[in-house]
Amino acid sequence: KSETTPPHTTNKRKRKMSAPAPAQGNSDETQFDGNAEKGKNVRISNITAAKAISDAVRTSLGPRGMDKMIQTPTGEVIISNDGATLLKQMAVTHPCAKMLVELSHAQDVEAGDGTTSVVVIAGSLLGACVNLLNRGIHPTRISEAFQIARNKADEILINMSTPIKLDDRDSLVNSATTSLSSKVISHYSSLLAPMAVDAVLKVIDPKTAVNVDLQDIKVVKKVGGTIDDSELVEGMVFSQGAAKAAGGPSSIKNAKIALIQFCLSPPKTDIENEVVVSDHTQLDRILKEEKKYIINICKKIQKAGCNVLLIQKSILRDAVSDLALHFLAKMKIMVVKNIEREDVSFVCRTLGCKPIANIEAMTADKLATADLVEEEGVGSQRIVRVTGI
Repeated sequence: KSETTPPHTTNKRKRKMSAPAPAQGNSDETQFDGNAEKGKNVRISNITAAKAISDAVRTSLGPRGMDKMIQTPTGEVIISNDGATLLKQMAVTHPCAKMLVELSHAQDVEAGDGTTSVVVIAGSLLGACVNLLNRGIHPTRISEAFQIARNKADEILINMSTPIKLDDRDSLVNSATTSLSSKVISHYSSLLAPMAVDAVLKVIDPKTAVNVDLQDIKVVKKVGGTIDDSELVEGMVFSQGAAKAAGGPSSIKNAKIALIQFCLSPPKTDIENEVVVSDHTQLDRILKEEKKYIINICKKIQKAGCNVLLIQKSILRDAVSDLALHFLAKMKIMVVKNIEREDVSFVCRTLGCKPIANIEAMTADKLATADLVEEEGVGSQRIVRVTGI
């Protein structure tokens, strides 16, 4: 009898064990609702950031759009109504806003126009998404609907489009003129549109090309003069003038051009130290050795047949010394120094030369040829023009 449990005691224990079960279900439901609310807030935050970018460039859209003035961290002031140019200068940190900046850049690379339009359209579509989300429509359904609308828009645009052939220059000029109609320089579209079309046609094969690499076209800007002075050069233009500190030539016909990446100046030690010279004979010996070193390099350059020397800009020491310029001037070799490192690839592609990293590799097969290399003035500054490549 002592081991038998009364029936009413068992029922009480069952009631006590089953009582907490409803409370556990309420906790899971509350946690689920919290995660859903958090996800909704994140989506709204992303849309708000993207719309802020869209609203920033909205007023610059169209031929009556206003220009924007942006000051860069370096102090440079940029005035433009081009969407890609404006967004590239903005210090955007929000990930969703960065996507709109990349969208504008992709449009600029692919089509070259409509950079502001794609950002404004994207901002408007995201604004419409807010109303749909507030009505309780799931984001996946909205995304699927956008895919269907995109396919239909592609179909409509293809049906209403007019194909343009690359050998039809007049149609290309009209398209370029339309793109320039909303820019500050729209009054000069009759000059700049044909220039832009001709520049593109020079670097592609119209029969097989489907796109163009704009890295093959370089725009050189100089202060002074007017837009009417702009011209298309079939060749190469260096924004710096020739180095004539020692009275070197300013014009070379039948040029043999070399691009070197080593310095024409006395070498320096790898570590920082000081050399103390206490005797004038030792100083004369140092100067004589420097002169012998420079003359040896200049003679090898002349032996290779080079008469136009392009020198890459150096950050370690002077790329070319006054003594080297003196000997090169006596040998009738034109010198253009301070070629930027990022321009080396473009220069080699355009001229057809190979960069030379060591004087021992200076051979005639690495040189480029041109009919004429001459220095001329543009406004108050000097440039070097290479033609007949």
